[in-house]
Amino acid sequence: MGDLNLVTLIIIGINVLVSFKGFNDQSFFQKYKFNIAAINNGAQYQIFTSGFLHVNTTHLFVNMLTLYFFANSVIYFLGNTGFVLVYLASLVLGNLLSYFFHKKDNHYTAVGASGAVMGVLYSAILLRPDMMLGLFFIIPIPAYLFGIGYLFYTIYGMKRQVGNIGHDAHFGGAVGGYLLTLVLASWVFEQHLLMVILLALPIIFLFVLQKMGKI
Repeated sequence: MGDLNLVTLIIIGINVLVSFKGFNDQSFFQKYKFNIAAINNGAQYQIFTSGFLHVNTTHLFVNMLTLYFFANSVIYFLGNTGFVLVYLASLVLGNLLSYFFHKKDNHYTAVGASGAVMGVLYSAILLRPDMMLGLFFIIPIPAYLFGIGYLFYTIYGMKRQVGNIGHDAHFGGAVGGYLLTLVLASWVFEQHLLMVILLALPIIFLFVLQKMGKI
């Protein structure tokens, strides 16, 4: 949290401009949203472009507010380039995981920067596991507990298809932020090894469930 970094401002600005274009132009929205049928027919660009569209202003505001809260922690440790890499890699990996789980469902569609934002959030947690978060903006909780708990909830949401939420994109984005942070900041293994292991547990759990055909 703190001053709004120029790179963060640019990313927020792109999301706002693209999202409002989509709010006011349904043909634009339909062309660039995540649509399994279209992707299977060659529109692979939607795996990227859908991450800048949103359903409505509330959806956009929540994602951009979360990005604002955690962007500076990632920028402080990884720099502007590292932050952008985490954001974009998490966006793509989140949508790729979503595609993996829904590739046979031609009716499945999605939009939103949630995967990218989750990647930034989990990168921040890995870099600063001592950070405290406000659950429901009220209850203080250690960042690493939130991270582990949320990933397990996301697995539950994927398994039970809870709500109109892209749980798989959230999970994939979080994994993207986690993995890329380990690549860009290898010192995390030495300084926060326990957190690296703990945050890996839900990722391993999802892999096991998928191999067993239970998700």
